[in-house]
Amino acid sequence: VQLQASGGGLVQAGGSLRLSCVASGRTFSSVTMGWFRQGPGKEREFVGGIRWGSGVTYYADSAKGRFTISRDNAKNVVYLQMNSLNSEDSAVYYCAAATRDTLYGYMWYSEQRYDYWGQGTQVTVSS
Repeated sequence: VQLQASGGGLVQAGGSLRLSCVASGRTFSSVTMGWFRQGPGKEREFVGGIRWGSGVTYYADSAKGRFTISRDNAKNVVYLQMNSLNSEDSAVYYCAAATRDTLYGYMWYSEQRYDYWGQGTQVTVSS
């Protein structure tokens, strides 16, 4: 499995960005995709995720109401639409794939549940 994240960049506070994660190497209908981020001096944290087959999404509190995760089955791409960005959102964003388990509740947050990781894309929000 290969994951390629892109779409990061510099944006002003209040602006929007859409990140993409292109997935390849297997069928993804049974896979759960997650987005994580790591800000400067911080630990990596869960942002949100989507079950590829059903489209069910799950968000961390920091993302609820501002971020939306979706997928394009034909293109094997998962998106992270980020709106109303603020300086706290500045981080390297990673996409990851969990192929062994269906994730519920606290499991979404556990990095150990995710088997494959993309290389990360930098998001910088200027105030």
